[in-house]
Amino acid sequence: MANRFEGRVAVVTGASRGIGYQVAKGLAAEGAHVVAIARTVGGLEDLDDEIQAAGGSTTLVPLDLTDMDAIDRLGAAIHERWGKLDVLIGNAGILGVLSPLGHISIKDWDKLMAVNVTANWRLIRSLDPLLRTSDAGRAAFLSSGAAHKCRPFWGGYSVTKAALEALVRTYAAETASGTVRANLVNPGPMRTAMRAKAMPGEDPQSLPEPAELVGPLLDLVAPDFNETGKLYDFPTRTLIEYTSMV
Repeated sequence: MANRFEGRVAVVTGASRGIGYQVAKGLAAEGAHVVAIARTVGGLEDLDDEIQAAGGSTTLVPLDLTDMDAIDRLGAAIHERWGKLDVLIGNAGILGVLSPLGHISIKDWDKLMAVNVTANWRLIRSLDPLLRTSDAGRAAFLSSGAAHKCRPFWGGYSVTKAALEALVRTYAAETASGTVRANLVNPGPMRTAMRAKAMPGEDPQSLPEPAELVGPLLDLVAPDFNETGKLYDFPTRTLIEYTSMV
């Protein structure tokens, strides 16, 4: 496999399990130094063991993304050590409660917004100067079909993913004239802990594994990928351009 990310620095959030874990391994396998972020220290240590055994390198950052000041410190630390950032994978997210909108507690709503939307805005705010310093800064954020389907009882999650898509599309538009590219990914139904929580009666063996998403996602953040403001839909393997709305 070509080392497309040799000498490049990549941040991956939600790296202790699922999609984030597999993407971090994939980036490291292609030469990136991975800054792996998650709340779960044990999962990060397992990731580090696997990457180190394969000859890769990581920096582990146990961090709760609701700690907004810590996100600011992350940007400062990356600047001090490397002076740039080449890849940002905004993977971390929570499902929240599946409930009628009027029954969602204020605490649950605020946490959903904090993790799925505000934390990603703070990551962009903190890391944008570093991505601009790279010769080919690339960002990809994990969305969901829920952003568009708006099914009953999925309102909290749907709203946050729709807001995330607007956030990333705006960032893509603001950076389009430079070297930064930002896109979104809809993984679709996938064999993850979040999916199992949302669909407890579903047979997980009928779903693709997170590792299957790694190749397409890495293509989106490779230095030679120049599309921006798009949505990669994994179930259909297509890159979707958002329709302009007047």
